[in-house]
Amino acid sequence: MLPQLAYRILRTTDLRALWKFSWNFGVRGMLSVERFKRRLKKGEYFPPFIYVSIINSCNLRCQGCWVDVAAPRNSIDLESMNRLITDAKANGNVFFGILGGEPFMHPELLDILESHPDCYFQVFTNGQFITDKIAARLRRLGNVTPLISIEGREMVSDERRGKKDVLNKTLRGLDNALKHKVLTGVATSVCQSNIDDLLSESWLNELIKRGVHYVWFHTYRPVGPEMNTQLGLSQEQLVAVRRFIVNMRAKMPIGIIDAYYDDKGQALCPMSNGVSHHVSPKGDIEPCPIIQFSKDSIHDSRGIYKTIRDSEFLADFRKLSAESTRGCVVLERPDLVKDLVQKHGAKDTTVRGTALQELEAMKPRFSQWLPGEEIPEKHWMYRIAKRFWFNDFNAYQGLDAAGPRHQTTQGGPESKLDAPSSPAHNAGRKQVVTKS
Repeated sequence: MLPQLAYRILRTTDLRALWKFSWNFGVRGMLSVERFKRRLKKGEYFPPFIYVSIINSCNLRCQGCWVDVAAPRNSIDLESMNRLITDAKANGNVFFGILGGEPFMHPELLDILESHPDCYFQVFTNGQFITDKIAARLRRLGNVTPLISIEGREMVSDERRGKKDVLNKTLRGLDNALKHKVLTGVATSVCQSNIDDLLSESWLNELIKRGVHYVWFHTYRPVGPEMNTQLGLSQEQLVAVRRFIVNMRAKMPIGIIDAYYDDKGQALCPMSNGVSHHVSPKGDIEPCPIIQFSKDSIHDSRGIYKTIRDSEFLADFRKLSAESTRGCVVLERPDLVKDLVQKHGAKDTTVRGTALQELEAMKPRFSQWLPGEEIPEKHWMYRIAKRFWFNDFNAYQGLDAAGPRHQTTQGGPESKLDAPSSPAHNAGRKQVVTKS
């Protein structure tokens, strides 16, 4: 698998862009994680990876989207982004995820990327704005990989994305990027309507034949103003997604990303272990993209490093989440998220202003943490990479030793923020949590 993947990438990627990926993301990215680990030993937190939603606007209207895509435009300007990236670089960071809305609707996106040739950017996009001209510029920049979302075949894509002819328009953008030898990935939010079509070896073979270099399967999370719980996966499907990824990594010549498991197959949350936080289109620093509350901003005169390092809100959020679950705290315990938001007086960072009511409307459900269902990595490369540079970084020591602090039942949460430990939670968890 690995020799085939290496040969395919070498043959289909611009060599200058491949060098920038190898150096900026690979070597310097690993050094950034090592610096992060040294900070942890001193009790300091600053994530090695920062995800920034630079704009809220989007040309699509996806089912279950939590972003205010139809609201008046909010975006982070070039000066603010340059200040954020420069400060983060000074403290060892070189990798940034760029989200939206649709990032390519930001008029200064390419200028942002061009201003920092010593960094690496992953742009999460629906691909429809990647014209031949844009793709040619991405190749010249060399420090960016577009991650293009595909949510199903023709009919499913139109239903999931809220527009017509979505798949064909997205594939045109994908093909433009690949034609110009840009390192390119495809992302899928796996849900009930696409799991059978896209979580398959035949789909991976199609992407390989097309020239796609890597894929990212992440599971749909029902949150936001129009959360579509019917699209959520069952416990069995969540395990099936993990098993598929592990098996295909050891078999198929295509990179496969996941962000929610370590080398042993134990669940983790990149927010809980301190690996990443999120910046909203208004500059608010949030725990993660789906938790839209904040006490801090990139516009703080201290800079993003000191702002995140000194944030009591973010520190409490990491602690609460890691003491409650190895999975997603907002899915499993929305009541705890609400309590913490109210405790800190954190502001709702949405335009719609209904994030707290949305938390109140959520019912606990499974996330990626399913004790007893761990599936370790099979391929040596992924095992080594995760063991050293993507694991829980000891965030869950108390949880692993004593079990979760809180219990979730069929009728709803039994305990609040100050509830005692519940070691029995692990033994009965698969029976007591509200099933998807």
